[in-house]
Amino acid sequence: MSKINIKNQERFAIPYKNLIYVLIGLALMIIGYILMSGGGTTDPNLFPKEEMFSFRRIVLAPVLILLGFGIEIFAIMYKPKQK
Repeated sequence: MSKINIKNQERFAIPYKNLIYVLIGLALMIIGYILMSGGGTTDPNLFPKEEMFSFRRIVLAPVLILLGFGIEIFAIMYKPKQK
């Protein structure tokens, strides 16, 4: 069984552990973009200042997106130790 896993792992450009990091970074970026979205209004004379400039949109969402990019860079650059 271990020979099958080793052969399958050699086909991918990045190891399985790094692939997990890539998926975690991607999930953080998607969550950040979802938190940043919304806040529109149908009335052009109304500007929802409290909703547009909330902590969630101005601070939390960009931090999550940057954290996701950082994890993506780590996932690409990290080389696991050989056993």
